[in-house]
Amino acid sequence: MSDLSARNFKALGCSKWLIDTLNAMKITQPTAIQSACIPEILRGRDCIGGAKTGSGKTIAFAAPMLTKWSEDPCGMFGVVLTPTRELAMQIAEQFTALGSNMNIRVSLVVGGENIVQQALELQRKPHFIIATPGRLAHHILHSGDDTIGGLMRTKFLVLDEADSLLTSTFARDLATCIGALPPKGKRQTLLFTATVTDQVRMLENAPCEGKPPLFTYEVASMDQVAIPSSLKTEYILIPEYVKEAYLYQLLTCEEYENSTAIVFVNRTMAAEILRRTLQALEVRVTSLHSQMPQQERTNSLHRFRANAARILIATDVASRGLDIPSVQLVVNYDIPSDPDVFIHRSGRTARAGRRGDAISFITQRDISRIEAIEGRINKKMVECDKVHDTAVIRKCLHKVTTAKRESLMAMEKENFGERKMQRKKKSQKGYRS
Repeated sequence: MSDLSARNFKALGCSKWLIDTLNAMKITQPTAIQSACIPEILRGRDCIGGAKTGSGKTIAFAAPMLTKWSEDPCGMFGVVLTPTRELAMQIAEQFTALGSNMNIRVSLVVGGENIVQQALELQRKPHFIIATPGRLAHHILHSGDDTIGGLMRTKFLVLDEADSLLTSTFARDLATCIGALPPKGKRQTLLFTATVTDQVRMLENAPCEGKPPLFTYEVASMDQVAIPSSLKTEYILIPEYVKEAYLYQLLTCEEYENSTAIVFVNRTMAAEILRRTLQALEVRVTSLHSQMPQQERTNSLHRFRANAARILIATDVASRGLDIPSVQLVVNYDIPSDPDVFIHRSGRTARAGRRGDAISFITQRDISRIEAIEGRINKKMVECDKVHDTAVIRKCLHKVTTAKRESLMAMEKENFGERKMQRKKKSQKGYRS
């Protein structure tokens, strides 16, 4: 791996204009996955790239695509599909920045944005389309050949966070998207993920006649580097009914009172309750979940990145790929059922060699999930000693309980959750996002 990362972008075959742009962005040394994948993609090979979060996967596929595009910059050249709107926005920003000196046209096609405006953008034949599968599938099915006809001439398809995209959740929309692209023999297909699952590996056994063999690269042994050594994993055994009080005490204790943190929950309702409760307790907090309008989701991320809010309460829409380098603490307020989700969540901290903490709230029902996670990361969690029962009861239980009760009353008054039902009805009419 050290040999790979020792090469520079010129040696990898990137265009001079792109190297100049990377230098201006202070990106001069390729990471291991970039060194391995960029030259092989430039040779025309399909690629599966596996590396932990924060390893530079986006440039590993963007650099060769942009290099190839600059040789013949016309029409729709590449499509990047990714599971969440926020990740799509981040990738679109990176493509736009990398191609800023070359008049690149990048179109972001995600749910929650103006669908007519998106159709008009697609009609102008952007060079790169960064999309969530549901919204692109909607355009393919409903927006007409003038809008999506150019897709049949694209040269690249990228599945970013491929392990998520290849699940049943996205199956129908993904099939629609791929059906509008050139057959696999006439395009390059690039899959990148932090978790190389069996579904991803199955593609290794599907060679395409007339194309060079698929290139697969995984950083070291993925199972052994599931989480970085700079990440400290701890747990707090806790009764379900006082979780909010423990969270408040943890986030305001001496060690973390000035730290940036992401608190992961499993449900949107829990995210909203916690945001309102902590806000009432004068914690600088924002949230990110699927029931928020897209503009609010975007604003929340901007506030968190700018440190206007130091705490982000999020569902797993924030667990994948988002580059928020300043996060010092991840709290698993709810334990995920899939150990790989724990890995993605924890990957929001301890990035690029920095230290970080991941603390899990464990109730009696979570024991089997924790055992599965410890088996997956090949590491035992240690008990956190920063919050104690007596301190929680004495200092904050009453005021946190009061704040939660007032939050629940306000949510009931506002009919929180109605928007979700309205969107569900829309999706049944074909407005999937």
